[in-house]
Amino acid sequence: MKNIRIKAGHGHRESHVKLVHVNAASGSYYVYIGVDYKSAGAYAKNLRFDGKAFIVTDSNVYPLYGDEMASALRNEGFDVDMLVLPAGEEHKRLESVSSIYEALHRHGMTRSDLVFALGGGVVGDMAGFAAGTYMRGVPYIQVPTTLLAQIDSSVGGKTGVDLEFGKNLVGMFNQPVKVLIDPSFLKTLSAETTADGMAEALKYGLIRNAELFESLAEDDGEIDFIGLIHTCVEIKNQVVSNDERDTGERMILNFGHTIGHAIEKCGNYTKYTHGQAVAIGMVREAAIGEALGVTPAGTSERVRKAVSKFGLPADADESPADIYEALLSDKKKSGDDINFILLERIGHAVISRIPVSRIRPLLEERIIPATTQGSQ
Repeated sequence: MKNIRIKAGHGHRESHVKLVHVNAASGSYYVYIGVDYKSAGAYAKNLRFDGKAFIVTDSNVYPLYGDEMASALRNEGFDVDMLVLPAGEEHKRLESVSSIYEALHRHGMTRSDLVFALGGGVVGDMAGFAAGTYMRGVPYIQVPTTLLAQIDSSVGGKTGVDLEFGKNLVGMFNQPVKVLIDPSFLKTLSAETTADGMAEALKYGLIRNAELFESLAEDDGEIDFIGLIHTCVEIKNQVVSNDERDTGERMILNFGHTIGHAIEKCGNYTKYTHGQAVAIGMVREAAIGEALGVTPAGTSERVRKAVSKFGLPADADESPADIYEALLSDKKKSGDDINFILLERIGHAVISRIPVSRIRPLLEERIIPATTQGSQ
């Protein structure tokens, strides 16, 4: 595995904070990259919030940052309460969201108050969904603590939970009012959790920025994480601003996720992390593109080498039959087709509608005839 060293940049001085303005159809907001998370209260007050604040976090993040975050908000005059959820994708369920509702009620939260999602992608997804549905909408701020959440899931407004029969099948588009990204959180991540984020970073390079992919795949130097986060957030912003509701261009962000989500489900959301499943999915979906004649030969091997460089798996031992059955409940399924994201080349992705009946032969034999329907 590549030894990932964090280049911290210039600290938290305001002059070095990078801004990305997300202009989604349902509302615009700023992503602040390079802030001190303890300044969250000041950023909230700039939005004219000064009443109650509620922090949603998990059992991994709370011991490290929970009390300091609460104290920082209290110092800005907020009446603060907090809920600590058990960590892990297996807890990303409606039962956890129900516990958030109960805690918001006990704290007397109203639509003029503010929820803070302090955690990784699971916390951000659940807190954003709970905030968007409690009282038909309480504003929230994302304070992502993992690399994956900082470069991907905290931006764009996708929120929700898993059901027993599929991932992210209940949810809503609910944009935050701000995203505050503190790169110092990355210093307390495990190597595995950091690698999860690198899977999403590689994805951004593969679908939209060949230079980014090449630098991550080939360079062995220190990674400038502030620069990496900024590049990925800018790409996501461009896509989300054009297609907030995931009906067109935004689908390209799902590269690796169609098979990846199926693999997560096969492992009961505990065997593979999200980043590991996406890494496997990217390798396999690149191979699908090659089999269809869309993706240049050899691309899947380049993807395999890149994910392996960061200690990510390139294949899974789940049976093709189990992966196929899991795919059938994917929300990207449309009628008898599934939308797959394929690579025309590294740095450029396209959307292809592939009949479900043609997927199983590929999973079992790695063979699909070199034609497809509905490529865009």
